[in-house]
Amino acid sequence: MRLASIVLVLCTFAAVSPAQVGELSLSVGQSIFKNNKLGSAGDLVNQYKVGDGFRIAARFTLNTKQFLGHEFGYAYNHNKLALTASPEEAKMPVHQAFYNILLYMTPDGSRIRPFGTGGGHFSTFVPPGASVTYGTGTTKYGVNYGAGVKVRLTPMFAMRIDLRDYITGKPFDLEGRSGALHQVEASAGFGIFF
Repeated sequence: MRLASIVLVLCTFAAVSPAQVGELSLSVGQSIFKNNKLGSAGDLVNQYKVGDGFRIAARFTLNTKQFLGHEFGYAYNHNKLALTASPEEAKMPVHQAFYNILLYMTPDGSRIRPFGTGGGHFSTFVPPGASVTYGTGTTKYGVNYGAGVKVRLTPMFAMRIDLRDYITGKPFDLEGRSGALHQVEASAGFGIFF
């Protein structure tokens, strides 16, 4: 309900300001984890690790100035959890919500708009057999940065490519964990302008 209220206010603000352009987009791609050993439940030799997987993301962007945009989004990552000494894997979804600032290299209205981005996010890691709806996941907060390009295909439709690095703490508070978890997004998708 709170998210719907925020989106409604932002859409209303966008409608009364002629310089702003809104965009809804859907992207699919790969979620690639670096420094992916999460630790162990006692045996430091046989550690849990998170594996790469499929990613789908929905984004809502408000382009408020010639070279500036604000992006709100949600992503579902279909990843796997495994032990380093075992070939068996189990499903471990990761849910993300994020806010980013987009700095465009070309002005509003350009057909091709490369951009750099940075922002904050939270990721909820749901262990095998658990459900995010019952609050059994582990939520970690972090920062992300990256780059991308949007290509306007028609006055209403665009294509986009994104490459981002989401940096968070490691979930589940296992023994022997160290460093930050890096989740790299490589995705492509389509957007609609309004």
